[in-house]
Amino acid sequence: MKQSIVAYHLDDEGDWVARLNCGHNQHVRHNPPWQNRPWVISEAGRKQHLGVSLECKKCDNGEPRDG
Repeated sequence: MKQSIVAYHLDDEGDWVARLNCGHNQHVRHNPPWQNRPWVISEAGRKQHLGVSLECKKCDNGEPRDG
């Protein structure tokens, strides 16, 4: 299920995590060649992607909102 990015935060290991409008969190790493998301490295790139939809597997699985 597609959900929009509403905010970001860093996890304990320094990786960026997107907060989705459904209440779930999802890592948005730039880790080529597996994940190519250079926009996550800069503040401007993250701001530009607010509102962009990501596939939320937690919603697909009916999981409760993240804390």
